[in-house]
Amino acid sequence: MAFLQQWRRFNFFDKEVVKHPDTNQIYDKLKGINISVCTSGKGQIIVGDYEGNLYFIDRNLQISSFPAYEQVVTHIFQLRQHNVLVTIGQDESGINPVIKVWNFDKVDRMGIPKCSRITRALPGTMNPSRVIALSVSDNMNMMAVGFEDGTVTLIKGDVTVERHSKTKTIHSGGKPVTGLYFRHTQRNTYLFVVTENMVLSYNVTGKDAKKEVLDQHGCSQRCTVMSDSTQDCQLIIGRHDAVYFYHLDGRGPCLAFEGEKRLLHWYRGYLIIVGKDSKNIPRVQTSSGQTRHMDIVTVYDIQNKFIAYSGPFPEVVDVVCEWGSLYVIAGDKLFQLPEKDTQTKLEMLFKKNLYVVAINLAKSQHYDEDGLVDIFTQYGDHLYNKGDHDGAIGQYIRTIGNLEPSYVIRKFLDAQRIHNLTAYLQALHTKSLANEDHTTLLLNCYTKLKDNTKLDEFIMTKDKVDFDVETAIKVCRQAGYYKHALFLAEKHDQHDWYLKIQLEDIKDWQKALQYISRLNFEGAESNMKKYGKTLMSEVPTETTELLKSLCTDYKPKDAPIVDQDMMAGGIPTVNRAAAEEFIHIFVNNSRKLMEFLEHMTTVQPNSPEIIYNTLLELYLHDMAHESDSRLQVRLEEKSMNLMQHIDAGYDIDQALVLCQMHDFKKGILYLYEKAKLYQQILRYHMDHDEYEQVLVTCKRYGKQDSNLWVQTLAYFARKEDSCKKYITEVLSHIDKMNLMPPLLVIQTLAHNSTATLSVVKDYIIRRLQLENDQIHEDERLIQQYQQETEKMKGQIEDLKTSAKIFQVSKCSICNHPLELPSVHFLCQHSYHQHCFEGYAENDQECPVCAPENKKVQDIIRAQEQSRDLHEQFHRQLEKSTDGFSVVADYFGRGVFNKVTLVTETSSSHQRKPMPESIPVKTLPAAQIKPITRSSSPLATQQQSSSQNVSPSRAQPSQARQQPQVRQQPRQQPVSQARQPPASQARQPPASQTRQPPASQARQPPISQPPRTQPTMQSRQPQRQPAQQTRPVVSQSRQQPRAVTPNSAAQQASNNPFDEEDSGTNPFDEDNAYDKSLNPFE
Repeated sequence: MAFLQQWRRFNFFDKEVVKHPDTNQIYDKLKGINISVCTSGKGQIIVGDYEGNLYFIDRNLQISSFPAYEQVVTHIFQLRQHNVLVTIGQDESGINPVIKVWNFDKVDRMGIPKCSRITRALPGTMNPSRVIALSVSDNMNMMAVGFEDGTVTLIKGDVTVERHSKTKTIHSGGKPVTGLYFRHTQRNTYLFVVTENMVLSYNVTGKDAKKEVLDQHGCSQRCTVMSDSTQDCQLIIGRHDAVYFYHLDGRGPCLAFEGEKRLLHWYRGYLIIVGKDSKNIPRVQTSSGQTRHMDIVTVYDIQNKFIAYSGPFPEVVDVVCEWGSLYVIAGDKLFQLPEKDTQTKLEMLFKKNLYVVAINLAKSQHYDEDGLVDIFTQYGDHLYNKGDHDGAIGQYIRTIGNLEPSYVIRKFLDAQRIHNLTAYLQALHTKSLANEDHTTLLLNCYTKLKDNTKLDEFIMTKDKVDFDVETAIKVCRQAGYYKHALFLAEKHDQHDWYLKIQLEDIKDWQKALQYISRLNFEGAESNMKKYGKTLMSEVPTETTELLKSLCTDYKPKDAPIVDQDMMAGGIPTVNRAAAEEFIHIFVNNSRKLMEFLEHMTTVQPNSPEIIYNTLLELYLHDMAHESDSRLQVRLEEKSMNLMQHIDAGYDIDQALVLCQMHDFKKGILYLYEKAKLYQQILRYHMDHDEYEQVLVTCKRYGKQDSNLWVQTLAYFARKEDSCKKYITEVLSHIDKMNLMPPLLVIQTLAHNSTATLSVVKDYIIRRLQLENDQIHEDERLIQQYQQETEKMKGQIEDLKTSAKIFQVSKCSICNHPLELPSVHFLCQHSYHQHCFEGYAENDQECPVCAPENKKVQDIIRAQEQSRDLHEQFHRQLEKSTDGFSVVADYFGRGVFNKVTLVTETSSSHQRKPMPESIPVKTLPAAQIKPITRSSSPLATQQQSSSQNVSPSRAQPSQARQQPQVRQQPRQQPVSQARQPPASQARQPPASQTRQPPASQARQPPISQPPRTQPTMQSRQPQRQPAQQTRPVVSQSRQQPRAVTPNSAAQQASNNPFDEEDSGTNPFDEDNAYDKSLNPFE
């Protein structure tokens, strides 16, 4: 009883008398039934009586029955998984037990189930014996029957049919059998056998049942029961002193429940014991005056170790469970013990502060997680209020994951409870549910407690961390635990934090640099950009070496020389940082920067221009501030070598600015020369009055830029010193290269007071002589062209007025005598008709003369296409040494085909309008085709000649001062202009005419006669007869050339040497000189 008093008693079941659902009266249908046995299952309560009837009570408390035996029903067994009922009873007087199997799936019209098997229950001794125990396996292939004489008979086979069944006695003894129960495992089937003096188990899977004695003490009848899976399907035996549990291999625990036990029953993890206690409970009397003894029904919660219910019942017949509730049949009444819901039970326990019992109860009832957390929280609050902080924190730890941690942390923030808070935070980190604040708080707790052991265990001994690493590093660093912070940063690759602690807190520069050198390329590059300036100021040499490695071919120090990719045959990866991104690191150490940049330009000649620019700037800066002459010379050599290096990618403009800033003469002159800035080289020597170098520059670069001589002359002309020697040499080169007009030379030297006539005497005489020679040559050419023009006119006149006699006797293609039909051309070429048709590409041209004519036409076409190339014209005009020749060339191409009339105030100088037409003579009709404008070579040559005439150059300034009137050329047929007499030609004086170059003098396109004012009569040309068949096609190049009237008139009007048109002489010294048009001024 002492043990029993330790179990708490609760009233978790309500005692209710079952009533009719319709009338609400006490259920009394069991009155008059002499109950012999009871069971339940398949939604009904089954009762057998001593008259052999079976009664079935359904959920609505409706009762049905049928007679199963003639005398008595002694045992009923309802299979849980099948709708089959096995009964044992008496059909005859005496001891004649009969086994009947009822199949409720098959019923007759009266609702009586089919009896599928009837077998006599006989013990192995064949002596009649009363049946005491019955058990059927769930798979319906075994049935065991226990007799009063201690015999146990095992029937194998389908229990529903008698056929193929085998009966075997597996146990025999002197004491009656009080309980039989089957126990199934994955491989075997066992049978528990309980007698009054023994507990045994038999392995009945095979042919021979293997016996094992579990206990030498048994129990009385109805004091055995089989638990469910919550208690591992153990056999429970009730004796007077205690309740015992048995496994397949022996006896288990026992519970000291003293008292006489009449009945044991199992219901949902509860053990129900019906016992007697006549000392404390009074007996009751019935209405007939009979006295009934009282039984105590006790419900034990085996798992949670408390009594769920205990109450008296009069003469308990049996206890059954069905429809989710517990029923007690007591006398002629049916009692129900409905279980209270779990929440009600918990509230009852909370009121009594029995939180441990509540927790166990909730777990056994498979309470959800949230429900358990609520219990743990209430339990923790209860313990906290009682002052049991250790117990409270234990309950709060069980709420981690569901309860907000801040609820617990606020309770234990007091310094006296820091130990409890530390335990809670540790558990929070263990479950990986801590955030940054929790980690910070825990580490602060460790540091406040000075618990280095715990701190080491938390940080250094865990392979897998359960906290935020960055937060832990911050807290340890703040608390001064640099060792722990460095350990975490290095272990978890927090490179930034590691370097911060090493450089800012510990100030161990070497370890920081070594750590960076062990990182991969990306990590080393980023950290050097961030901390390189600090490292350069402390350990410049080691930092520079690391940067050299990082910017060439970086490999971590700990990395193997040959990696897996190289062993597999792959191409090794070259990791190389951009050197220009690290220049800012050397802001206070120019020597190391120079060393670094020299290394980069050596190993990487194709480095970016900023590398070379910076290195050159360092050289020049140090050279300008260096006091040691030897070092200054060395830096000068380095600077020049850098600029002269073929692969140096520096910016010339920036380098030039640097050299000028530091007054580095060699560099300035070299860069000027490299950039082809010859003018700047000359200007540099002029600014420094280096006369000899000025002449050397002109001699060296004069061929590339002839204007250097002109500038040199102007430079010496401005000097008041005696520069006669230099001026003479400059004039000789200007004269040799024909760079300036003499007048401009004289005007330039007029500004120098020291330059006398003797300086320019030889130059002037030489130039005048050349001009005079050129004038004579021009006069000769003019006369020659006039004669050729007269000759051409005569030939044209002959073609117009007289017949052409063809006397060629041989074909110009096959050289055979001519035969009719034949083809004749005015060029004196004749062909057989079949030869002409076989060789001629065009029936309008002579095959022999066609190639030459095509060349002429191509030239004319090219000239016509180049008429609109104004940009090219201006560009050539600017670059040419003789602008007049360029204008003349474009004039000949027809660029200036629009007639420009320059008018003056005087009426005597007004230009007369151009005649509408020019008289021409028509050719008489002949047997050959006429000469047309499109195909005649004479017309073609005339047009070409008119376009190639080179007019003399007029003074542009005077032309702009006159009003201009433009007249579009008229479209007129090709005709021949009459040649004015040579005596009327007006030629400019030789002194006013500039002699063109010899190359132009040798190109006589067409002789241009001197312009006169003839009176022209208009005459319309006649159309050629349509019946003429084939034209005479070509004319040889040696034939005289003709000029069309329009082109002749245009050329005459554009003659710059015509005093009547211009009214001024372009070389008259009295005229104002327009200096704005001088490209050399």
